[in-house]
Amino acid sequence: MAKMVSLKGVLVVLAMLMVSLCGCSEKTKVRLLYWNIQNGMWSDQPRNYNLFVDFVNSFSPDICVWCEAESIYKSGTAEALDSADKYLPGGWGELAARYGHSYWYIGGHRDSYPQVITSKYPIENVKRIIGEEPDSVVTHGSGWARIAIENKELNIVTLHTWPQKYAFRAADRQASREENGGDKYRLMEIEYICKSTICGHKDASAQNWIMLGDFNSRSRADNFEYNYNNNDSRFWVHDYIAKNTPYIDIIAKLYPNEFYTTMPGKSRIDFVYCTEPLFKGVLQANVVVDEFTTPVRDSLKLSNFYYPSDHRPIFVEFEMD
Repeated sequence: MAKMVSLKGVLVVLAMLMVSLCGCSEKTKVRLLYWNIQNGMWSDQPRNYNLFVDFVNSFSPDICVWCEAESIYKSGTAEALDSADKYLPGGWGELAARYGHSYWYIGGHRDSYPQVITSKYPIENVKRIIGEEPDSVVTHGSGWARIAIENKELNIVTLHTWPQKYAFRAADRQASREENGGDKYRLMEIEYICKSTICGHKDASAQNWIMLGDFNSRSRADNFEYNYNNNDSRFWVHDYIAKNTPYIDIIAKLYPNEFYTTMPGKSRIDFVYCTEPLFKGVLQANVVVDEFTTPVRDSLKLSNFYYPSDHRPIFVEFEMD
């Protein structure tokens, strides 16, 4: 028996040595859930966010990213909340704990539409981005956070670009629309964000990076559905990403010539991008389509409110080396 135990011990040591010599390590599985939750999940405020929490728990995510992560309106109305009465973003620590996340982070916060990351793992702020006055304001802010998962670093860049057809602060909105002012402004924002994050790292293509959010822009990869002119300005944002960064559009790459809207109509404007090392480890990725997340117009036609949101979530599961 002693000889058997000794032999077993030797085999374990040899196996560990082989792993060390070949530079191999165990892969770490990560489950990520993204969603623009429109007005801080306004639709579920009256139920204390119970439906929202149940939905998140059903995915058992390790990391969540939320756009529009601030409470704005009183329940059931389009009447603005006083700042003192806003549960979110200040309440994210409490809310995230209900689905098993101990950590939360808010990106560049300059208006009522911030992005928030919650996680089972500690989150390090690298940079909060709000742009520069007067001409380079990143309207809804952006964040660059870093999460260490079992000694593996994951960079996450969150964003939510300007949503209108006219430019931010345009003096003449109609003239700005006619000049593609909104698309020009979004192009400025994505360029500013990328240059402030991934473009400053020459080895980024070999690192673990994710960029995700509400881009308010369409991708040329979906033009089999849109049939826009080749030079349409609505492609500018994603054209910039394709030409200037190592990011891969996960949904488009996994499902070529298949269209998955993230809005009530036919429009994919929410994206999850990642670098090649992460894409190689993608196990599954999809735009979530279920009964709870199907956008339903508010019956009172309040503003542009939907139940539970005017966007669909995106779920990605991947392995990190």
